[in-house]
Amino acid sequence: MDLIERAAQKQEKKKTEGSLVERAAEKTGASVGKTSAIGAIGEATDQPRDPSSLNPDAISDKPKSFRGIGQPLSPEEKAANQEAVASAAPKKSVGIGQPGTADKLADMAESAPELLKPATKPAPMVEAPSAPKVVGKATKSKGGKKKQQEIDLVALREAGYITPDMPPNLMSEEFRIIKRSILLNAFGKDKKVDKGNVVLVTSSNPGEGKSFCAINLALSIATEQDTTVLLIDADFSKPEVLNRLGVSGGRGLMDVVADDEIEIGDCLIRTNIPNLVLLPAGRQHNLTTELLASERMEKIVSEIGTRYPDRLVIFDSPPVLASSAASVLALYMGQTVFVIEAEKTTEPQIKESLSMISACEHINLLLNKTRYSGSNKKFASYYGYGGR
Repeated sequence: MDLIERAAQKQEKKKTEGSLVERAAEKTGASVGKTSAIGAIGEATDQPRDPSSLNPDAISDKPKSFRGIGQPLSPEEKAANQEAVASAAPKKSVGIGQPGTADKLADMAESAPELLKPATKPAPMVEAPSAPKVVGKATKSKGGKKKQQEIDLVALREAGYITPDMPPNLMSEEFRIIKRSILLNAFGKDKKVDKGNVVLVTSSNPGEGKSFCAINLALSIATEQDTTVLLIDADFSKPEVLNRLGVSGGRGLMDVVADDEIEIGDCLIRTNIPNLVLLPAGRQHNLTTELLASERMEKIVSEIGTRYPDRLVIFDSPPVLASSAASVLALYMGQTVFVIEAEKTTEPQIKESLSMISACEHINLLLNKTRYSGSNKKFASYYGYGGR
């Protein structure tokens, strides 16, 4: 009898845990629109790491410090979690949509309920630090405006970012999978969505890895043969994109919005990565949200989104719960990549954030800073990490 009672209690406990992604999607319901999980980025480890030994502002320069899908579950738990994630997303939800990725989505489905619980201990910090200081030389036009700056690819790679000249590794494969879903929604003949080439990258809170993901997503897309990418630093209070890339700033988006005599083309920074163009945040303004909500801002976003048919535009937005700017920016977006920090971001924070950016119908959930054990090899063993 004791065995029956314990089994019943255990089953009841499983039912109450559920999938956080599912509950967030269900409770935000119609306001969220098409929401789905597109990937997981994290840390590979055979043994649990002591959080106190990690520098929160640093990232290992070794590829093996990335990527994890979580601990394997029992067949029953796996089936239940896959069903939960599938039911959370509408039938037309954004997915990877590419051959060979079904196993990957299944792994993420089984790990998400565990990794997205409110944290009981500090999560491992694996977001990249600020990139090296400005490197290379800026080429100027006759009018004195900077037109191109050199990015130190070696320093960038050592800081944990993807570069065009690096061989395939764990992290680059992860972002290949993530970007494929974004590109299909932007340019796919069958799955193209309205304004799908204008993408917001954000999170609930600071420090969850949104800028790290936005930069690597842009760098990965820049390696495409038929696509260019414009990466915009839209975190106006704490701009980080250019500093991490080792590029000096100048006039940017906020200057263009505030002054109709400034042309956006005069603020763009071309780089030695052929398909990558940058737009700084520009000067801070005490009416940032109001300027972003203006008719001029709407025209600017429309212009940069439609000028070139092969261009994908990425906005690195402020965190949703830290700034009202993210909610306004969502009005102009075709897609959003919502970064969730594993073991730290709470369910109420996710629900509130999703409701605040619900103006964008296509929201992609990206689980960041996950960990996995050596038992889950997949890409790790293929590329020589964690395969021993």
